[in-house]
Amino acid sequence: MADILFKNFALLDVEAGALLTGYQVLVRGGLIAAVEAGAIDPGGAEVIDLGGRTLMPGLIDCHVHFAPGPVLNQPHYLPSFIAARAVLWLGQMVRRGFTTARDAGGADAGYRQAVERDLAVGPRLFVAGRAISQTGGHGDKRWPDDQFCNCGTAHAGMARIADGVPEVRKAVRDELRIGADHIKVMAGGGVSSPSDALSQLQYSMEELEAIVDEAERHNTYCMAHVYTAPGIKRAVTAGIRTIEHGNFLDEEAAKLMVERDAYLVPTLVTYRVDGANGAKIGFTPEVIAKNQEVLDAGTRSLDIAQRAGVKIAYGTDLAYSPKTHQPEEFLVRAEVQEPKDIIRSATLIGAEVLRMSDRLGVVKQGAFADLLVVDGNPLEDLGVLQNDGASMPIIMKDGAFVTNRLA
Repeated sequence: MADILFKNFALLDVEAGALLTGYQVLVRGGLIAAVEAGAIDPGGAEVIDLGGRTLMPGLIDCHVHFAPGPVLNQPHYLPSFIAARAVLWLGQMVRRGFTTARDAGGADAGYRQAVERDLAVGPRLFVAGRAISQTGGHGDKRWPDDQFCNCGTAHAGMARIADGVPEVRKAVRDELRIGADHIKVMAGGGVSSPSDALSQLQYSMEELEAIVDEAERHNTYCMAHVYTAPGIKRAVTAGIRTIEHGNFLDEEAAKLMVERDAYLVPTLVTYRVDGANGAKIGFTPEVIAKNQEVLDAGTRSLDIAQRAGVKIAYGTDLAYSPKTHQPEEFLVRAEVQEPKDIIRSATLIGAEVLRMSDRLGVVKQGAFADLLVVDGNPLEDLGVLQNDGASMPIIMKDGAFVTNRLA
């Protein structure tokens, strides 16, 4: 892999939320070898003049589903089809600037290995394996008249069913044995599940605490699907580290999240897109009504979290609607947040969630060379992050070009 020296650009300092000029960046062996004000001796490096464009870190999506199983009225695809489709989606994801992605249920370690070994093009992956759900919880996709459950088998989809402390401990141990990087737990009702209300509190505290204990003893953490303030408080009290969705967050729950250093991963775009595509993707009228309920909560939870000082990561959750909407989460959040704060969510804070601070989400010496070159200033126009990377003439991951239209 040849060394690359970038010059003549505006450097997006995501921490300061500002553009810096006069810098050069040297990439060597998949890492950022130097970031210096002024000239760097290129040695034998290839020198690329960026023509005044913006250089910034690659984006991090902390809630993706690229290998979802069936939902409600969708066809039940074979695992081979799901895998082939996932590889296609992963390639598209990295080509729109998302160089790192955290799976939120459905993907096993094989996908991560395929990307790491260059069998597939995609973001750097952190996978959850199958989410842990109680019977009748958000991970239980059976209709009420379905009395048979093979939910613990290898191809059960995005979740597995486990009830009681011994079962949940075994389920967590098994997902970590298979290679999960973190554990997803369904701690409350969901939109796409047919048997639970959004307000339902799922799992007992003893079960939640056992799940967290197993994850932490394996040196990892738990993420929790949960919408309501009571559910969020239960999850955070049990030791859950990241709250996914959280649409009905209130001030008391937000305060507890700050005290416990828990992260919020809103996924606002998915409700707008699923609401528009509900019938096409197999949602029943009941599910469409639940989707509208969380959509109506809109950006209120985001505003509450921001004012309380909760750390907010970037997530999209587009399990069933087109993945092309992935960057539109920036535009939805812009109704409440400043662009610099949203960009931090998709860089610095995402790296914190993944326990990869100083390695991901920054342009600094020693970090992975995951870099975007952007036509324009994202701090003023989030549109430059839209349209499947159309305004990104260079996308680099691990020091290698995914896209290079400046060659």
